[in-house]
Amino acid sequence: MALRNNPFKPIINQIPAPFRNKYFLVLILFFGWLIFFDKHDILTQYQLQSTLNELERDKVFYSEKKDNIEKDTEDIEKTKEKFAREHHFMKKPGEDVFIFVTEE
Repeated sequence: MALRNNPFKPIINQIPAPFRNKYFLVLILFFGWLIFFDKHDILTQYQLQSTLNELERDKVFYSEKKDNIEKDTEDIEKTKEKFAREHHFMKKPGEDVFIFVTEE
């Protein structure tokens, strides 16, 4: 049985030993697939995280708005007449309404 010379043997020998190991190559391909081609790749995870952060900011914003609205609603319930006069400029006949605005 005659042995053949592999013309690529010198080139293959220049590659470091861990990169010639078939298990290492399969592991690299597996992680490459997970990082770039999988359904849950890095780009998708980044987009989902940025969406989550935006939704959390919106949640804080709307909870503050909700608290303000609840405070206004409570104020309206306590002083309906005062609210109507100040915000809708309602008045009794023959009466003038003066609104003083304090600057903060």
